[in-house]
Parts: sequence; C-alpha cells; structure tokens
Amino acid sequence: MKKGFVLSIILTVLVCLPYLSGCQTGNNNLTVPEPSSSTETVSVPVSEPEVIPGPESLPEPEPVSDVTTEEEQAYESSSEEGPDAENETQPDVETEPEEETEPETDDSVEDTLLQESEEEVLETVPHELSYSDDIDTIIASMTLHEKICQMIIVTPSVLTGQAKVTSADSMYTALQDYPVGGMIFDKSNIINSAQLSGMISGAQSCMTIPMIMTLDEEGGRVTRLMGTVGTTQIGPMYSYHELGPETAAFNAMTIGNDIRRFGFNMDLAPVADVWSNPANTVIGDRAYSTDFDEAATLVSAAVSGFHMSGVACCIKHFPGHGDTSSDSHYGSVYVYKTLDEIRENEFKPFISGIGAGADAVMVGHLIVADQGNVPALFSYPLLTGVLRNELGFNGVIMSDSLQMKAMTDYYGAGDIPVMAVAAGCDVLLMPTDLEITVSSLENAVLSGVISEERINQSVRRILLLKKKYI
Repeated sequence: MKKGFVLSIILTVLVCLPYLSGCQTGNNNLTVPEPSSSTETVSVPVSEPEVIPGPESLPEPEPVSDVTTEEEQAYESSSEEGPDAENETQPDVETEPEEETEPETDDSVEDTLLQESEEEVLETVPHELSYSDDIDTIIASMTLHEKICQMIIVTPSVLTGQAKVTSADSMYTALQDYPVGGMIFDKSNIINSAQLSGMISGAQSCMTIPMIMTLDEEGGRVTRLMGTVGTTQIGPMYSYHELGPETAAFNAMTIGNDIRRFGFNMDLAPVADVWSNPANTVIGDRAYSTDFDEAATLVSAAVSGFHMSGVACCIKHFPGHGDTSSDSHYGSVYVYKTLDEIRENEFKPFISGIGAGADAVMVGHLIVADQGNVPALFSYPLLTGVLRNELGFNGVIMSDSLQMKAMTDYYGAGDIPVMAVAAGCDVLLMPTDLEITVSSLENAVLSGVISEERINQSVRRILLLKKKYI
C-alpha cells in the first residue's frame, strides 16, 4: 500500500513537470512576450470621421458682435419680437470600424460582419433619399398638403411657435403636421458645434423626404457659423475681388466644406448683386465687385466652388440689388433702371451663375419701376417671362425672406404665397405664419386660382435639387 502511494506521487510529479518547466521558461501560452525593442511601432489605423468635435474640445463660442448686419437684424429679431421679421456629418461619415487584426474566419462569417457594418452605416443616415421611384411617381403619391409643405423653408421658431429653438425635440410633432421642404438657421439656433449637428440630424431623422438645411453664410458681415462655432474666417467677398476667380472658388469651397460638417446642404450664397452704387449699404462689400463683368466671372467661380464642396447654392438677389438706395428689410425698394438697362448690366452675374449651374435664384423684394408697381416676387413677366424663359433658368426660384417689411408692411400673410407662386416662385422662404401659408395655397388650388400641376412643377424642381445634394 505504501509502495502504491509513493508510486502515485512520483507519477503525478512526472506529469506536472512539463507545465512547471513551461512557467519557468516563459511558455508563450502562459506569459506575455516582452515588447520589441525595435523602433517600429505597430498601430491600428483608425479612420476618424470628419465630424465636429464636441464642446469639450472646442473653445467657447465667441460672443456675437453687437454690430449686426441688416439681414441679421431682420432674421434674429424673430426670436425677440415673434414672427415679424434667410460634412460632413451624415453622408460622408465612415462609421464602419477597421479591424485591429485579421481573424481567421470563414466566408460566411465575413459576409455577416460586412452586412452588419453596412446596416450600421445606413442607420446613421436615416434621412438619405434611398427610394428608387422616379420623381413623378413620388409626386403622384403625395397629398396636396405634402406638396405645398415641400415649397416652404421655415425658421425653427415659426415651425414650433417657440422664440428660441436649439434642439430638435420640439420639432418632431410640428414636422409630422407640416413636413416642410427645409429649414433655415441663424445664430439664435446655435449654442455649440455638437448641439447644432445634433439638432440638424435629429430633425432630418423623422422625415420621409429629407429637408433642405440652409443658412446665410457669405463671409464678412453676413455669417452664422464663423463667429459662433469657429469655422474658417473669411472676409467680405469684395475684399478678394483683385485675387481673381481661383480665390472666389476657393473661398466658396471652404465655406461649403465648413457648413457640410454640421449637416447643412445648401448655402444662400453667392451674392450676385454688383456694388455699382457707392451709397448702397444693404449690399456694399457683400458683392464680389463694383464691375459687372468682373462680378460675372467671380460669381461663376463661386458657384463652381460651392459645388466642389458638395453643397447647393443660391445666387441672389434677382433682378439686382446693388444699385438701390433703400433696404427691403425696412420697406419698399425701387429699381429705376429700365429692364433693357438691367439686361445690359445687372443680369450679367446672374447669367454667368446660371451658366455655372446655380441651383437656385433668390428673388429680391425689388420693384422694377418700368415693370409695374409690384415687387419682382409677384411679377409673372419677370419670374417666368425673364428669369425662367429668357435667361433659361430651370432650377429653383426662391423668395427672399417673407419676414421683411417690404412684404409684411404691404401684403397679407395669406396673399403673399398665392401671388408669389402664381408668378413662378417655387420656394417660399421664412413665412411669418406656416399654417396660413399652407392653407392659403391649398385654398388657391381647390378654388382653381392655381392649378395643381403648377404646384407639381415646383415640387419636381425641389426634389431634383434634393436628389442631387442630400
């Protein structure tokens, strides 16, 4: 019995001896090898998506200057006085993680991982146009209410009825009732970069048809992001006029890249007005030049620059605001040149911008004296006869802000949209009352004042723009 006990101990020691030896000699299965002394380091490549860093990694937003532009006074007063008053985030974010190692998996496992990664990417862009139907089929499936809503770009304040909107939370219900074509943001909607990106993506996430997300980001004194979230500082366009079209294109591309990072897909720029009247202050150094031919060259280059950044652009303010002596933010503005004189001069930058592929043309609240005593926005001869037919513009015709006093002091909230659409306008920018705007157009169609086909024409142009840029 003792012999058997001793024998079992000896056998146990012999069996365990290799494992004890392995622990002492650094068996690779049980110990971590020492780091290599080579100067070459192995790192896992991580492709950072080009997104805006959160507030913890950006300086606090610089205070907005007390000196505001005419447009800022008009737009931002809506947050103080009520409605009396113009990437890369989702599309180019690479969310598919890169593998740290090359695991040995069979083809079926790799296919599953790839499919899951693709689904993750799609989930981060829930608002991307992905349906395969053609645009006419989409329009045929829409109600009249939905079509008219597509023709409106509204401020978050007017959409929600709240004075200051900085989150998408308050927008969801309103967007279900009024699935508008787009929204325009100003400084009152911006706290920091992460908040702005989240608000835009949150609003887009609940839409079947994504929205145009736009702002006035011209550079110089008309900007929403440069002084709040610290995007690239670019001066007034006139200060670059001697540097030629290359600089005009580069500045536009830079602005476009900057706004895309937050989820904007359209800029209400470039200004195609010419600073031909030294006394003009509403345009002034926002213009690219004091010379019509030079402005035409620079505006064309700027349109190309915006397109290089992947955002839509809107040339403004047709038929030309640079030779006026008044400001349409505060009242009626007259253009005393004849239409033939305007053709020879003011139209040049608009013609070149259209030739370069401008996506939209904004119509100023300007009364051309020899074309009748109505703003251009309500003039069928100017919008349809000249801009659409004579100049051959097939894109989106957009109003200037409908909160300007050139509109609100003289026309009712229900009359403005009907007269504008009847004249040829496609997009109503910043109406003072969303419900009245929609209902007045619905009633105009139902009563035969405007045909539904006329509405369909505008929606078709809007969806074409969205298919291209969203």
